[in-house]
Amino acid sequence: MPYSPHKWTAQHASIGISAGGNGESTEDMAFSTTTEFSNITFPTESIGQPYFDNTTKREYTAAVGQPAYLHCRVKNLGDRAVSWIRKRDLHILTVGVHTYSSDARFAALHTDGSNEWTLRVAPAQPRDSGAYECQVSTEPKISLSFRLTVVVSKAEILSGPELFVRAGSDINLTCIARHAPDPPSFIYWYRGSNVVNYAQRGGISVETEQRTRTSRLLIARASPRDSGNYTCAPSSSDSASVVVHVVSGERPAAMQSTTSRVAPSIQFLILLSIRIKQSRTILAIFILQTLLLLQKGFLKNFTSKTNHTWKNYCIRRFVTR
Repeated sequence: MPYSPHKWTAQHASIGISAGGNGESTEDMAFSTTTEFSNITFPTESIGQPYFDNTTKREYTAAVGQPAYLHCRVKNLGDRAVSWIRKRDLHILTVGVHTYSSDARFAALHTDGSNEWTLRVAPAQPRDSGAYECQVSTEPKISLSFRLTVVVSKAEILSGPELFVRAGSDINLTCIARHAPDPPSFIYWYRGSNVVNYAQRGGISVETEQRTRTSRLLIARASPRDSGNYTCAPSSSDSASVVVHVVSGERPAAMQSTTSRVAPSIQFLILLSIRIKQSRTILAIFILQTLLLLQKGFLKNFTSKTNHTWKNYCIRRFVTR
């Protein structure tokens, strides 16, 4: 029979015992005992030492405000205990299913009969980012390191904070959940404080792609009454809003294109710069001309007074003589 690591079988193991004296044969007194072990299974898990399942994921990312889970799998645990330790301060968070932290956000999850010991951090905060250690109380102790990264997930509406649309054209809003560790379970669109009502009028549709974490709101044939504040709210991300203006007329002040909004601003700045330079030049010329006029007036006045004084002096001198 070939050797099996999970089964050990002993068959026909005979022990022969004989007794007699004076060299005489005592075959009739001989007896034998045969002991047979068959189909006795010795599990290897009860024999080996604990070890980690190295196929377990060891780097996790969670969004701020959402639960974070670190999964540690230990084989052949036996009567040993599994602990979770925060490495930056070597603080013991949990031992077994018991929590040894004053921070109630930390908890150990374990199902009887399972080899998985999970550390839950709920809700996760940016300060929770860092290294954690899953430790088994063997002698010497064995441990496995994990890393948690907590990110701020925010929604972004690609059109920017404000959007101008010509009446009769379509409102097309695209929202992306940035830095979301997992695809959102839903993405809601609001107009003001109310969820966008598809039944309110026709021509409203929403397309959501969980894989790309993207949602698109399309409102066909927009009218001025469709103006308002629109908000994109993914399930696990901060929301984003845009103010939509539906404008009547052939050439609204600003249209849906980003370029049309940016170009007038650049032109305005250039024009303003030129005007400032021109104003400075005009002001400098004005000041110079004023100084020249003042100087001319002063000289004229000074000359007049000087001539008058000289004439008086001459007359007085002539009279005295």
